[in-house]
Amino acid sequence: MFTSNPFAELSASVSPSVMQTYVVIMALLVIGGTLFDVVHKKSATYFFRNWREGRDKAKKQVGGGQKMSIAVQTAVVDVALSGEFCNPRRRIAHLLGMYGFVIYVIATAVMVFAYPTPATPTPAGLAALWYIGALMVCVGGYWFWFFIRVDVAAEGNSPFRFVRADLFIVSLVLGATFGLLWAWLQTAGSVPWATLFLALYLIATTVLFVSIPWSKFSHMFFKPAAAFEKRVSKADGTASNLPTLTRDDPEQQKRHSMELLADAPMNMGLGIKREAPRHY
Repeated sequence: MFTSNPFAELSASVSPSVMQTYVVIMALLVIGGTLFDVVHKKSATYFFRNWREGRDKAKKQVGGGQKMSIAVQTAVVDVALSGEFCNPRRRIAHLLGMYGFVIYVIATAVMVFAYPTPATPTPAGLAALWYIGALMVCVGGYWFWFFIRVDVAAEGNSPFRFVRADLFIVSLVLGATFGLLWAWLQTAGSVPWATLFLALYLIATTVLFVSIPWSKFSHMFFKPAAAFEKRVSKADGTASNLPTLTRDDPEQQKRHSMELLADAPMNMGLGIKREAPRHY
């Protein structure tokens, strides 16, 4: 099973051109949905306005070499390693889902376009990557959904509670799950059940890409840019207009909104840290 191309097997009943057209349509939905999200939420407008304002307020210039270094740090720490997550379990679950999805999508595209039929044998390693990627999505997704989510782990809500914000993770995990079940049933020769799970697989995948303007899908494009801008603002001094982590500086004491705490020590006890964080 793990070395067979499910799309090549499907070509016996569905034309490869139909599968390829579907993949192209999903790619166009990603582009169109992301652009719509940018226009509707005015994310790009806010980002570039904030960038211009920060550049005007910069206390020192950041050279091209330093910006390149910041870009590399952003790519490695914030993107590749998901450094924004303090909770190790949350980070691991996110990395499993992120890399699993990337592997799964790339393997799907390659198999559908380069090895669409049994006449062009699919390399066993490529087929295995498709299964591994889908399994990584399932492991990371189900782990997050049932054990790590804030409203489940920290707030005690039912893991079966569903709101619109969950559309992305639910459609992603269900799509990978139905895809694996369809591939297994198709290999086993169970045609009726394979057809059913193929339909569910297509529905979940379509919902994932159609719902981009209303889900978290497009955040994968915004977060790297926001992380880069944050690091640049620290480097050029723009972020210095925010309160620092110390109250020893008289200037910081003056700007404190509560006079009662102006002279308070930085360490005032464990506070919320009495209980280890169980969310982000």
